[in-house]
Amino acid sequence: MQRYIVGRIVQSIVSMVVVSIVVFALVRLSGDPIQIMAPPEASQADIAAMRAYLGLDRPWAVQYGRFITRALQGDFGQSVRFRRPALDMVLERYGATLELGGLAVVIVIAVALPVGVYAAVRRGRKLDYAARAFAALGQAVPPFWLGLLLVLVFGVILHWLPTSGRGTPLHIILPGITLGWFAVAGLMRLTRSAMLDVLGTEYVKLARIKGLPERQVIWKHAFKNAALPVITFAGLVFVALLNGSIIIETVFSWPGVGLLVIEAVDSRDYPIVQTVVLFLSAMYIGVNLMVDVLYAYLNPKIRYSA
Repeated sequence: MQRYIVGRIVQSIVSMVVVSIVVFALVRLSGDPIQIMAPPEASQADIAAMRAYLGLDRPWAVQYGRFITRALQGDFGQSVRFRRPALDMVLERYGATLELGGLAVVIVIAVALPVGVYAAVRRGRKLDYAARAFAALGQAVPPFWLGLLLVLVFGVILHWLPTSGRGTPLHIILPGITLGWFAVAGLMRLTRSAMLDVLGTEYVKLARIKGLPERQVIWKHAFKNAALPVITFAGLVFVALLNGSIIIETVFSWPGVGLLVIEAVDSRDYPIVQTVVLFLSAMYIGVNLMVDVLYAYLNPKIRYSA
């Protein structure tokens, strides 16, 4: 088990290095931020001085080495546009993103898991048909389209809920539902499928023959063994939800990391874009590592084959 964990940690570190190189290269291919920062009357000498001050006149390899060295010390550079530490700006916005993602996670857990389980238990009945229809609809409807529809119905027509900003608890309802919609559909469908595979096994039949309560059979015996694929999917989905969505935050003008990325890309703010992408990538890779370790713990075949 220890050897497996060490191997996965090494793979995660390599993945982060590759991500950092790709992100570093892509943001520099997008254009020169000095052209946006410099006033119209700036001379070529002024532009060259600004580029030298920001270190953008150096070779990419030197810039990358400098960036990684400082990043390992917690310094991701200063925002080109706002002249503030990039990490501080990301962390300020991340609170709003966590708030939105947290609500979406609660919605997913409260709806997808129990409905998926009981849809499998009641296969072929009304609940099962309703759950399958909802899952198909949820995965077919684009989140941005759903967000615009909710804004139109509950904000413009009915005037029940606010459609932008973060002023009151009511502001989070529409973006939270929109963000969790697709994840609810996907996790519900996967949970139902995993439960159907387990409910017909011999140990579940034996548990029922022994006269165990149906709730215990479902949750302790069936769901416990169906949880492996669900855990893998749920781990990545929850990270995606906690990291928010650029599209959802843009539709509802939610002041989170996603909206910050849009603003940074428009102004070619290298440090902000790099910080956000690396921060979110680290979360994805870290959670994926934890899911793999948990999966290997629950299923010894995984670590032995690795």
